[in-house]
Amino acid sequence: MKAWPLLALVVVQGILFAAHLFVVHTWIAFFPWLTPVEVHALRIAVLALSFSFVAGSLLNFRHSNWLISAFYTLACVWLGFANYFFLGACLTWPAWYLLRALGVGGPMVRPVLAGGLAAIGALTTIYGLMNARNILERRIRVGLPGLPDQWRGRTGVMMSDLHLGNINQERFCRRVAAMAARHKPDVIFIPGDLYDGSTARLDELIAPLKELKPRFGIFFSTGNHEEFHDPGDYLAAIRKAGIHVLANERVTIDGLHVLGITYHEATFPQRVRTTLENLSPGAAEPSILLNHAPVRLPIVEQAGISMQLSGHTHGGQFFPYTWLTRRIFGPFTHGLNRMGKLQVYTSTGAGTWGPPIRIGSAPEIVVIEFERTES
Repeated sequence: MKAWPLLALVVVQGILFAAHLFVVHTWIAFFPWLTPVEVHALRIAVLALSFSFVAGSLLNFRHSNWLISAFYTLACVWLGFANYFFLGACLTWPAWYLLRALGVGGPMVRPVLAGGLAAIGALTTIYGLMNARNILERRIRVGLPGLPDQWRGRTGVMMSDLHLGNINQERFCRRVAAMAARHKPDVIFIPGDLYDGSTARLDELIAPLKELKPRFGIFFSTGNHEEFHDPGDYLAAIRKAGIHVLANERVTIDGLHVLGITYHEATFPQRVRTTLENLSPGAAEPSILLNHAPVRLPIVEQAGISMQLSGHTHGGQFFPYTWLTRRIFGPFTHGLNRMGKLQVYTSTGAGTWGPPIRIGSAPEIVVIEFERTES
């Protein structure tokens, strides 16, 4: 393993261990009736769980069977609960000191306070687990300058960030494919993170997409999860499924130009500029760019691209990361927005990464209805 992934794992594991240590310390402090044996057992259990996500992720990367899938899924679900237990623990201490200052901090208040916040955290996570499976179908109408008349009324479907792997398996992919098929799309766009990062059972996971037969095909560009290491295995499986991979390439379908840029290329502004200079048909002709993250937008707009389709953000997926993501990407975190003449749609994606929960965001596929505009 290279040095930087190992360092990242150590840092993540250190953060998780510290957060779990804080949670268990809070619970022990606020539940005074726990016996020494119960305290010891609680400490061992919670701190052992702090290692589950990193361990599950390492297993998930290379392997897939029912046992690994179950372990990884449970580790991710626990991480969702741990997130809100940690937030609850963070609120417990200042709330306790405030109650004491107000003169209402009796001995029975301590367990009620800590237990109540932990219960709210648990219920919030359960809601998030259910919400993450409620995939919405969003409709947008898009006018592209110079769009040929034959594209008026045609439909495209955008489905990003499926994150197929040990959590979102064939059944999930089949459900998303069925949702897309109901709209009888003329074209389908997948701007990255079709896979979660596991290299196991790639052909099986993507098989339901073979049943989709849009008139002009399915187009894909890589996301960061396809580029954690050599993307060759992912791209081979995607091509085998009949999906067109656009790796810094452009195709033209009945007068509409579709471009795709790789995630790695998009991390370098000058490379984006050079690539689009070579690929862009110019502002006078309609074009759609698949760019996994909603980045480099001024460069894309200057290149004369009509519209960019992105994912990556998940809308933050769950609080408090919804707030953090909004600070990073601003209005381009989710939805249809403009930068000058460039239209940008950023999808929250259909799947999840890590904890399979959605709180403050909703999973989606996007139905695009094309119309012509002269401006």
